[in-house]
Amino acid sequence: MRDCLITLIAFLLILPLVAQDTSPEVDSEYLEDQFYVGLTYNFILNKPEVVNQQNLSYGLQMGFIKDLPLNPGRTTGLGIGIGYAVNSYYTNLQVSEVVDGFEYSLLESDLDTKRNKVETHLIEFPMEIRFRNSTPTEYKFWRFYAGAKLGYVVGARAKTVTNDNKNSFYVTDIENFRYGLTANFGYNTFNIHIYYALNNLFNEGLQLNSGEDLTFTPLRIGLIFYIL
Repeated sequence: MRDCLITLIAFLLILPLVAQDTSPEVDSEYLEDQFYVGLTYNFILNKPEVVNQQNLSYGLQMGFIKDLPLNPGRTTGLGIGIGYAVNSYYTNLQVSEVVDGFEYSLLESDLDTKRNKVETHLIEFPMEIRFRNSTPTEYKFWRFYAGAKLGYVVGARAKTVTNDNKNSFYVTDIENFRYGLTANFGYNTFNIHIYYALNNLFNEGLQLNSGEDLTFTPLRIGLIFYIL
């Protein structure tokens, strides 16, 4: 995953060069921002007080959005797309496999843990209403895109790495259907991305072994980059 992160960062550094269109032709039926790549920090809201975030909980996303202009100037439009995302949540929450499913507890302090996370892989379906001040010849413009994002978890796993051991396995207690609100705004290449989940990361009814309800509400904030 670190190699993927390094590759993404390198790609984002050259993105402004790729995104520039040097063609002198004017296209009055142009489409904007149809491919996207994003990098976020993943916060966890509404979690049990005893659960703490650790390390860098990050998310990567990429995909395609069909741009559908709604006015002749093409400054207002709809966006409907499909994409892929991977999100990691590093905490002191330890997931253990047991005979009848999974058990949730806090990491023991003497384990000398290096990394401990829950990771999800999703197919996502963003839907946006788009406002921008672009023109057929202006490639640097302000944008504000707001909407919602649906998702389906195609795989989730828990991973704990200590000095002496590495334990990784798939987790099925994740709520597969994901949905939340999104906002993307900024100027030119660099834009802020915000996603707020409207449902719990885990299935309802789960508890820590101490009896507290296991509630995780993801909030992702970061950068999103558009091409074309």
